Amino acid sequence: MGTPTGWRQDGNLPMELTGFVGRARLLATIKRRLAEHRLVTVTGIGGVGKSRTTLRVAHTVRHLYPDGVWFVDLARLRDPTMVPQAVAAALGLADPSRPETEMLADWALERRALLVLDACEHLIEGCAELTESLLRRCGRLRMLVTSRQSLGVPGEHTVPVPPLALPGDDPAESPYDNESVRLFAERASAAAPDFVIDDDNIEVVSELCRRLDGIPLAIELAAVRLRTLSPRQMLALLTDRFSLLTGASRTALPRHRTLRAAIGWSHELCEPGERLLWARLSLFAGDFDLDAVRNVCAGEGLPGDRVMELVAGLVEKSILLSVTETAGVRYRLIDTLREYGLEWLTELGEAEATRKRLRGYYLRLAEEAERAWSGSAQVEWFLRLRQERDNIRAALDYCLAGPDPEAVRDGLRMISSLWFMWAACGFAREGRVLLDRAIAAAKQPSPEKCKALWVLSYVLSAQGDVPGAIEAAERCKTEALLVGDHSAVILATKMLGTAALLQGDLTKAQAYLGVAIELHQGPRELNPGLLPAIVEQSMVLNYQGRHADSEELLNDCRRLCLERGELWLRSYAAWATALTQRAAGRIEEAVANAKDSLRIKRLLHDVLGVLIAMNTLAALAMDESRAERAAILLGASEANWRRFGGLPQLGAPILSNDHDRCVKECQKSLGEDAYQRAFDDGARMNLDEAIAFAIDDLPPHPTGRHARL
Repeated sequence: MGTPTGWRQDGNLPMELTGFVGRARLLATIKRRLAEHRLVTVTGIGGVGKSRTTLRVAHTVRHLYPDGVWFVDLARLRDPTMVPQAVAAALGLADPSRPETEMLADWALERRALLVLDACEHLIEGCAELTESLLRRCGRLRMLVTSRQSLGVPGEHTVPVPPLALPGDDPAESPYDNESVRLFAERASAAAPDFVIDDDNIEVVSELCRRLDGIPLAIELAAVRLRTLSPRQMLALLTDRFSLLTGASRTALPRHRTLRAAIGWSHELCEPGERLLWARLSLFAGDFDLDAVRNVCAGEGLPGDRVMELVAGLVEKSILLSVTETAGVRYRLIDTLREYGLEWLTELGEAEATRKRLRGYYLRLAEEAERAWSGSAQVEWFLRLRQERDNIRAALDYCLAGPDPEAVRDGLRMISSLWFMWAACGFAREGRVLLDRAIAAAKQPSPEKCKALWVLSYVLSAQGDVPGAIEAAERCKTEALLVGDHSAVILATKMLGTAALLQGDLTKAQAYLGVAIELHQGPRELNPGLLPAIVEQSMVLNYQGRHADSEELLNDCRRLCLERGELWLRSYAAWATALTQRAAGRIEEAVANAKDSLRIKRLLHDVLGVLIAMNTLAALAMDESRAERAAILLGASEANWRRFGGLPQLGAPILSNDHDRCVKECQKSLGEDAYQRAFDDGARMNLDEAIAFAIDDLPPHPTGRHARL
């Protein structure tokens, strides 16, 4: 299982999938500006190579940034207010209970890191606000930005990206050495391996590059055509295309006309089915798989049995990018081609119908995932839905874009069905934002709105916002009674029990949770209704001193989880069992269960659960008279609470009291100086290193003194 992005410290730069040609002077200029200034914005028209050039620079300077080079692709984001959240997600930071900008500033405060924001032009206000805030507060951070226009932030230095040099610009240069021609040759060799530039075609290729104004995207699209056309044929067709375009777009800048001509030419050379698929694919905000293509794009004029063939055709023509991953192949339209496809879709009058299909597909996917969540495929569903988050946000935007009550209800269903992503898998802040939007759009009480309200209560509890959680649960109960939704009343009651437990009100928690368990209505609500209520009720019993009753309840829960193949609640049950066993003095068993909990939580990116279990292991280390190990774990836990922006121990007395007691005992045992040294050792670990140390699977310092503490 791969390490979640932000659990590493070395950055997240994507691989360079193609060779980089030319631009030596430009690369040197950007690197020099970046060495001299903390904010460099690389500007230029679409298709000129801003992103590719910036990625090349980032790879060449990564050794200068000990805390990593971090790449944030903003092309798929549409809401400027979500820029900080998108950056946090790219860094792999769990969603905070406080504003993301503050959490990001804390993360970057002492780091010597490079943050790359790619494709900011449609989010200028959000990017500018975040950039200015981070640079003002984080003196060691540097930022490299790509945009079609500057951010307008104080201290910004812009570097425009020109088109590639053209054959003939430098009279002393051989056309074979020209960077436009070299790019054409490299991309052509991938499309047609037998093609070589020689004395017979160098003039035609040079003229082709000149007609394409040295724009890399235009040259790459042309090179792909060598599979079916000679350079001379391409030049003739492109000349015809320019003649048509010049009469139609006199107000556009020449290089914009050139790029549009190249894209339009590629569009015309696609067969009708490919053009239609291109248009329909433009509604995907992120990458997608074949199942999504079949469900969203197949229909009138595009039979489902042709989808694979047409997708392959668009990949062959370099319209679609494809990436092979463990779960299968995913596809993506680059932003410039997506914009063209969306214009075409609108011209065809198909935008609304395609949006409805996309909305329906992601609603079905979300509800299917919820039905499957209590089973054996939790990790697979988490990974799949993490990939689909851009498209899910786009589908929700379509649901909430107009006054259609049915669409709003679909949005509520979609976003609340994904409760486990928000409450269990580290995306609480994103879930809160999306739930707030959907609930605000629903003007009347409904079962869909009631579900969104109890999910919101769950998410707020996961953020440590107990008053907000109580308010959402009470509102859910009130509206559920109005619409006769008894299931929502039960789940709201469960959420009130969760909030009471976090407040330390054991009597109230026991009453609410007991009602929720007693009124549980069958296996459909196994998660998040029955199982969390059982785990939380067991914690109440444990804190009341009823350790045997607590463990018996947890054993029943764990058996049920094992029967169903459920992992997430099994991990919490293992942690709660460790608490009960520790209270009963069975330390060795408690350690084994706490470690088992950590192993599972790591798979699901459950950062909240990881840090809580790590605190428990610190307390258990003190019980074993391993004070140095306890101090290291306390340091790792506290540092990662800060890194991931959460409220330590959720602000809950039942957790913070044990933590504070452990700290005092550890300091007393080691002495202040030794405690601080060990604490600092732990604080330097990233989360993946801390987990490995905690479970002894892979000690982070195998040759050091902490290898087997």
